[in-house]
Amino acid sequence: MTLVVYGIKSCDSCRKALRFLKDRNLEHRFHDLRDDGLDIQMLERWADQVGWEKLVNRRSLSWRKIPEVDRNDMNRDKAMAALLDQPTLLKRPVLETQGFFAIGFSEKRFSDFLDGRS
Repeated sequence: MTLVVYGIKSCDSCRKALRFLKDRNLEHRFHDLRDDGLDIQMLERWADQVGWEKLVNRRSLSWRKIPEVDRNDMNRDKAMAALLDQPTLLKRPVLETQGFFAIGFSEKRFSDFLDGRS
């Protein structure tokens, strides 16, 4: 079971998550959203698990660049299109493996999952 961390190299939260995994010698793979891309199947899978609203980073510069009228009228289809067009709009990191899915880094949540695997 390989953990996949979806994120961006320059993201502090992504670096924290990767450091957390590395410090615990956990096998993982980093999927850079800028270099490796983002596809609709990923977004649909994630949105089905947590809802599209949790995928969108409303504190990001990418979000603030979207015209207010479009932000106020956001729905699942518009959010998916915006995320595909601007992967930096995704709240990150996204960590995914069989039996575990998380958006955003939380040392406690990651530790709780790993403790449950032992």
